[in-house]
Amino acid sequence: MKFNTKTIHAGQKAEETSGAVMPPIFQTSTYVQEAPNVNKGYDYGRVGNPTRTALEKMVAGLEEADECACYASGCAAIDAMLKMLKPGDHVIASNDLYGGTYRLFTQVFEPYGIKFSFVDMTDISNVEAAKKGQTRLIWIETPTNPLLNIVDIKIVTDFARNEGILTAVDNTFASPYLQQPLKLGADAVIHSMTKYLGGHSDIIGGAICSSNKEIMENARFQVKTTGGIPGPMECYLTLRGIKTLSVRMERACNNAKEIADYLVTNDKVGQVRYPGLKSHPQYEIASKQMNDFGAMVSFSLKDDSIEKAHTFMKNTHYFALAESLGGVESLISHPASMTHASIPKDVREKSGLKDSLIRLSVGIEDAEDLINDLDEAFSHV
Repeated sequence: MKFNTKTIHAGQKAEETSGAVMPPIFQTSTYVQEAPNVNKGYDYGRVGNPTRTALEKMVAGLEEADECACYASGCAAIDAMLKMLKPGDHVIASNDLYGGTYRLFTQVFEPYGIKFSFVDMTDISNVEAAKKGQTRLIWIETPTNPLLNIVDIKIVTDFARNEGILTAVDNTFASPYLQQPLKLGADAVIHSMTKYLGGHSDIIGGAICSSNKEIMENARFQVKTTGGIPGPMECYLTLRGIKTLSVRMERACNNAKEIADYLVTNDKVGQVRYPGLKSHPQYEIASKQMNDFGAMVSFSLKDDSIEKAHTFMKNTHYFALAESLGGVESLISHPASMTHASIPKDVREKSGLKDSLIRLSVGIEDAEDLINDLDEAFSHV
């Protein structure tokens, strides 16, 4: 089954009682049992729901995983994955990663005795040097948020497998349309379904996909025990969003290429970060492991100041100033004061995140309108 077909049919079948083409919204908290502990596959809404099951089968199919467990948010999925660890365990993570992930690692799990090393994973020697005897997990973001660095998934996962270390890839920025980390050797894939999978900025959700039994046993245990689950309406809307994943991503990626080319020629721009530019340091790796280069573009201003960045963002029209990404509409954000504000300034700057860095989530509008919108905003800085 080809990918475009998977977005419609992966793990799906007509609903048994009615023949409904789309899975119904099973808005229920509990289920009638034929006898104590004798049921038709469901007993309590926290543990399982048929609408959620349909979504989990779909996302597992897109990532070519044996299983998927869905959560109330991407952060809830990360939290569940990290709960495989115990005090004294060590994690190697990308030094350029989502601020919410950094906050979860350093402010929630570090106090419980989990140790973290944040390294530049674009160079495998940094990963090798960070390895300790207690290293149990390597956490990969690629493309990274917000600098759009590309990590060679196969090189890192080959190293980890030889060392007996698990690997998890946050695939939110790429979506399974662009890359499938399990096929490149990863043990688990994490998604914020809020972004490209949902695709319409109207749900919050997360997922863990894996064919590793240990990982999925923990994932299911966390669903049942800690209860960070998505509601049936969120699952239904995410399923509906996935139906158009391919066409949305194709259009958004094409728009992003045009915008990146425009930004490169603008004399008020300092540096453009987009994996599809041949000047990108990991262009060849992105070409090898991704089906396209994505719809995220970041750039810094030559005048590297927060004030200039804020002025620029106040003067866009089609690019809405907002958190998040991956919707049909274009969004603009300032990582240093928004998504990555929880990361200390010295840590941000060490990884290359400048004060003037602006992140674009490119939508599916007409590319000419989006470029004109940016051009107007540049006239104010």
